[in-house]
Amino acid sequence: MSTKKEKHKKTTFFKIILIVFLLLLTGTSTYAYSLYNTTKQTINNRMHETSSVLSDRKGENKGSINILLLGVDERPGDPGRSDTLMVLSLNPKTESIQTISIPRDTYTQIIGKGYKTKINHAYAFGGIDMAVATVENFINAKLDYYVKVNMEGLSDLVDAIGGIKVDNDLKWVDTGTYKKGYVYEKGKIHLNGPQTLGYVRMRHEDPRGDFGRNKRQREVIEAIVNSKDNILSVTRMNKILNVLGDNVRTNATFEEIKYIALNYKDCRKNSNSYEVKGEGTRINGTYYLKISEEEQQKLHEMIVSFNKATSEKDLPL
Repeated sequence: MSTKKEKHKKTTFFKIILIVFLLLLTGTSTYAYSLYNTTKQTINNRMHETSSVLSDRKGENKGSINILLLGVDERPGDPGRSDTLMVLSLNPKTESIQTISIPRDTYTQIIGKGYKTKINHAYAFGGIDMAVATVENFINAKLDYYVKVNMEGLSDLVDAIGGIKVDNDLKWVDTGTYKKGYVYEKGKIHLNGPQTLGYVRMRHEDPRGDFGRNKRQREVIEAIVNSKDNILSVTRMNKILNVLGDNVRTNATFEEIKYIALNYKDCRKNSNSYEVKGEGTRINGTYYLKISEEEQQKLHEMIVSFNKATSEKDLPL
């Protein structure tokens, strides 16, 4: 039940964006100014969207901030569901990041619908506003920002950086998610974009289910972030910006993202991650993960105490 301290680990969708923006905003190469302006236009004109739930709260907290990260699987003709939900807290005083992963099957009240079902249905029912309101109710804490990433764009992002390498801990044969019959060998493997989608979507061949899939998603994000030395070229950076513009949405403006990138970058020094615990059950034949009141209270206290901490010794264990 305890959290696991992971120094210098980079394991969230949001860090991909922070790393890319930080490279652009603090770069000293001859093309930095051009990319800076391109980044600004991409964020403000293509990535930025408003949230009625968060609009009156932005800028309220100049210290610790809480960000909802959503990995959404949106395909043509499908409103999509938030397959990945994380609450990322940044505390500049303790130079720390806390990431809480919420399993997609979590059984909870859907705010705006009046009944309980899987937490990932909130986005499908009411978009980002219903997802934000539902997560805030679940953790009993306020959010400042959200970052939504369409998982369909993950393929383009991986190809834009030239592929990634992961250390696969489970050999399996694809049943059709990427290519039927394709073998994901155990050990260190190189993945292109489409192969990466198959890697992060696989669940049924893994005895760990969602927990195993969440682990692979974190591995892929870490691999993308760790490839930052391979993206310092105009061609690749422009490709990455196009991918982000097509697949990332956030209520943060360019100026706010720049402020976070420059003033919260030291939070990467200490990373604390936790995955919500629950008990699997079936209701009317459908699988859910039921979370106890004690576990929900623990999540609330973790977030509140992390945000209030002024030194590393004050951080929740």
